[in-house]
Amino acid sequence: MAEKTVPAAIEFARNNQQRFVEELKDLIRIPSVSTLPEHAADVRRAAEFVAEELRRIGMENVRLIETSEVENSLGHPLVYADWLHAEGAPTVLCYGHYDVQPAEPLDEWITPPFEPTQRDGNLYARGAVDDKGQMWMHVKALESLFATHGGKLPLNIRVLIEGEEEVGGEGIAWFVQNHGDQLRSDLALISDTEMFAPDLPTLCVGLRGMIYTELEVRGARIDLHSGMYGGAAPNPFVALAQIIAKLKDENGRILIPGFYDKVEAPTTDELKAWKALPFDEEHYRQTEVGSPELTGEPGYSVLERTWARPTLDVHGMPGGFIGAGGKTVIPAKGLAKISMRLVPGQVPAETYEQYKSYVESIAPRGVEVTVRLIHSAEPIVVSTDNHYVKAATEAMHEVFGTDTVFVRGGGSIPIVGDFVRELKVPTLMMGFGLPDDNLHAPNEKFHLANFHRGIESIIRFFSAVGA
Repeated sequence: MAEKTVPAAIEFARNNQQRFVEELKDLIRIPSVSTLPEHAADVRRAAEFVAEELRRIGMENVRLIETSEVENSLGHPLVYADWLHAEGAPTVLCYGHYDVQPAEPLDEWITPPFEPTQRDGNLYARGAVDDKGQMWMHVKALESLFATHGGKLPLNIRVLIEGEEEVGGEGIAWFVQNHGDQLRSDLALISDTEMFAPDLPTLCVGLRGMIYTELEVRGARIDLHSGMYGGAAPNPFVALAQIIAKLKDENGRILIPGFYDKVEAPTTDELKAWKALPFDEEHYRQTEVGSPELTGEPGYSVLERTWARPTLDVHGMPGGFIGAGGKTVIPAKGLAKISMRLVPGQVPAETYEQYKSYVESIAPRGVEVTVRLIHSAEPIVVSTDNHYVKAATEAMHEVFGTDTVFVRGGGSIPIVGDFVRELKVPTLMMGFGLPDDNLHAPNEKFHLANFHRGIESIIRFFSAVGA
């Protein structure tokens, strides 16, 4: 069955490439920014768009799963669908997310973020690669198989697509933990990662975890005139600066007591494989980072620092006066958004308590400090010792004509840990983004050749698993 299905399905995909792209553009035009309340209706509209397309191509039991009653969830629905008629064949759970990051700063976009634009072989828009484009590859691979095999698939498929990945994924975590029996599968497939380099097929086998926090410092009861009260009243932004300055030293080492105690180093084989990757540090500095020099812990390579070492970063400090001109005010409160990326061995809850205790211990006199946990995710390293990995590497070799490399990712996909821990299934992270695709930044893009090659790789992978 697989040998007959694959060429026909791939021919179908190639004949419909432009339609697939136009459909993706329609989805991207929906500004499904999950973190902003004013876009809640758009998020639901995107969920309905995806559900309707799954229904149209032949998936069954398509429905929206509401999450409004889930603690800490923003109430954006999950999209579920399945097709379970391939008797004796494995079941693959396909995961993706239809929500996107905010597009700001808008003035740095060359073309509007929610008006997808093609140029230089790329599709530019918010969500193009993270994750609407990559999620759409799954949908179009399934459509191609349905269309060329009489409305059937060579394997069993469940689809679970969320709308809160960019804000912590509380809704899907609740569903997996409480209704895992509805997701029984042999493998989870995720396309939300990137290739190490152009034309180099890549499987991601590890992700860093995360703790995202808000640090609030309060001083006076109300905003005060700096001429009348400066020198006597505490300034929350100065206090924030003093606290933040004590979180890391000048070499980038995090100063929280006990922070590194449980960090697990990558294996010797992993380090050897990473050194063999085609990585140009100077090109990385100039093209991807664009800074005068790279920073971080001495004694570790760039790949070790971004894949296998924990980090601490400050993302924003809202508050006070930031308008045009001057206003001499001592703000009553200041806020900093601070996150930590965690690596295997570190437990988010334990690390958060270390961080919270340390911040409270170094708070300057005269202010009150509140530390809040916004969301967290566990670090994960997945096994490559299974036949699904072999099927994936062979499928991508047929499409790209070269061997697959195994890498870790510096980011976090919270659901991976839930799939491994709650569903007890291996998780395959087969992504087709590129390092310069500007995830979470202005001018996000998806290289359209990779969009199409991703669809073909997934068609071949599904057919091989079904066989």
